[in-house]
Amino acid sequence: MDRLQELSEKSLYLIREAYARFRHIACLWSMGKDSTCLLYLIRKAFAGQIPFPVIHIDTGKKLPEMYAFRDQLVRNWNIPLLIARNEEAIVRGVNPQKNSRLQCCTLLKTEALRKIIQQHRFRALLLGIRRDEHGIRAKELYFSPRGADLRWDPRSAPAEMWELFALPLKAEEHVRIHPLLHFTERDVWEYVAREEIPVCPLYFARSGKRYRSLGCAPCTRPVPSKAASVEEILAEVWESRQAERSGRAQDKEDPEAMEKLRALGYM
Repeated sequence: MDRLQELSEKSLYLIREAYARFRHIACLWSMGKDSTCLLYLIRKAFAGQIPFPVIHIDTGKKLPEMYAFRDQLVRNWNIPLLIARNEEAIVRGVNPQKNSRLQCCTLLKTEALRKIIQQHRFRALLLGIRRDEHGIRAKELYFSPRGADLRWDPRSAPAEMWELFALPLKAEEHVRIHPLLHFTERDVWEYVAREEIPVCPLYFARSGKRYRSLGCAPCTRPVPSKAASVEEILAEVWESRQAERSGRAQDKEDPEAMEKLRALGYM
């Protein structure tokens, strides 16, 4: 078994373990490469099917290519999609031009997620986050409990040793499960290349720029790049000294923004 197979086998084990433990479970899908890779692994774990809902938190501000990619993959993979939107905030015109990016993300993402969890009574959510993507995510566990208000306190999280995941959840709590936590950015791209997993075309360079990380249009910028294929992206990532989220404006506005968002219940 080579390294990529070891990584993927661990992810498959975590996915199946989560499904065996929780009746009301769903997966979050941002249309980025990591969460799309997670959807591919879920299909691999269950003979080409996705046996639970897939949630897209729609802020109404994603790039057009992301929506087109979402709709195409839903058809191709028969994805049981649920769309979560905070319609009240969208109607009020919440945006990063008149609100702080922290407020905008909280209202358009965290509140939308909170509502759909309550509506469907989900006890567990699968997410495609990785430890190497951001410092705050390095504190995460594979099985990470959240309170009734979705808040996350890493200091109170149970230890995970010998792949034993103790989850004494209270009735009002739920858990986030992170099957890609042990992957790196390069690992994901290598797995995408090996398995020929479709990804959003925004990742590939056009006119000397490409998106390395995908988010809402007002807060995401492309980075200089000539990488127009997965192989060229792999070579670029290997040599890059720039942070993966260097094109994400909320990280620049507030270096602790991700920690604040995750503490409030964000992905």
